[in-house]
Amino acid sequence: MSWRDLDESDVRVRPGRGSRPRTKERPRHADARIGTVVTVDRGRYTVAVDGHRVTAMKARELGRTAVVVGDDVALVGDTSGMPDTLARIVRLEPRRTVLRRSADDTDPVERVLVANADALAVVVSLANPEPRPRLVDRCLVAAYDAGLEPLLVLTKADLVSPDDFLASYAPLAVPWVVTSRRPDRSLVGLDDLLDHLVDRVTVLVGHSGVGKSTLVNALVPGADRATGRVNDVTGRGRHTSTSALALLLPGGSGWVIDTPGVRSFGLAHVDLARIVSHFPDLEPGTEDCPRGCTHDEPECGLDAYVASGAAGPAGPARLDSLRRLLRARSGVADPD
Repeated sequence: MSWRDLDESDVRVRPGRGSRPRTKERPRHADARIGTVVTVDRGRYTVAVDGHRVTAMKARELGRTAVVVGDDVALVGDTSGMPDTLARIVRLEPRRTVLRRSADDTDPVERVLVANADALAVVVSLANPEPRPRLVDRCLVAAYDAGLEPLLVLTKADLVSPDDFLASYAPLAVPWVVTSRRPDRSLVGLDDLLDHLVDRVTVLVGHSGVGKSTLVNALVPGADRATGRVNDVTGRGRHTSTSALALLLPGGSGWVIDTPGVRSFGLAHVDLARIVSHFPDLEPGTEDCPRGCTHDEPECGLDAYVASGAAGPAGPARLDSLRRLLRARSGVADPD
């Protein structure tokens, strides 16, 4: 019997598999459009493409690849940005920089906060809530480690003078901007801040209540970021920003990324041996340290270096900060 003698009623007939061969090659998506992720919300990504916003989801072939604010991505599908349309992210472009943190200093799981940033602005409130120098130090270490230019942004200078705080960071030569409020609630120092933000992508980081969202609303009129009130009893702020958001500065001269307030900044991803290199006022003193020095032991050469005055008047405080950071990174103590 020939197959020509069989018809569809014959129970032995099996559906054909077709003539198209299977392949493991993925489509190249040569026609994909490139955009920048500006915010992420429950599996949906808002992407800036040629001046308009596109809502997208991650394509299946990306698997567990993390896509974060600041990422440049390739989009296919409906990229018109019209209501009720959805595009697909099919490719993640190479990242220039990555800002990471971990839950704590012993947690091996890294969390990527932002990609492709150029600078990290550490926002510090001089009062209500009080400054947290240890958290500031951690953010600076993360900035140096990620290859980002650090910037200190001090807020609420109308309540407390910034001089003492700035003196403790003078040896690091970190650029700084001071802002304060006028009686009409407008901000002094905004133009100075804008000078540091032009032609770059800057991430704003700080704990809750320091005024990040207030700065963003002043820098980008219409941003409408929620602002909160600091508790008068505890001195703590309330989380008002719940997700990172990238915003284009007026005139398209740069981007700012507002991030949720952080209570801690784990540095599990940073090698212990590299942390001291991010304290350039102290690093020369390590030349007299014994081999394998942890920089937190009696034989450490940093003690004599600081005692000699070579690290400047802020040397003892900076050495204390470094050592508390090293202990916390080792899981020995809480630096905050």
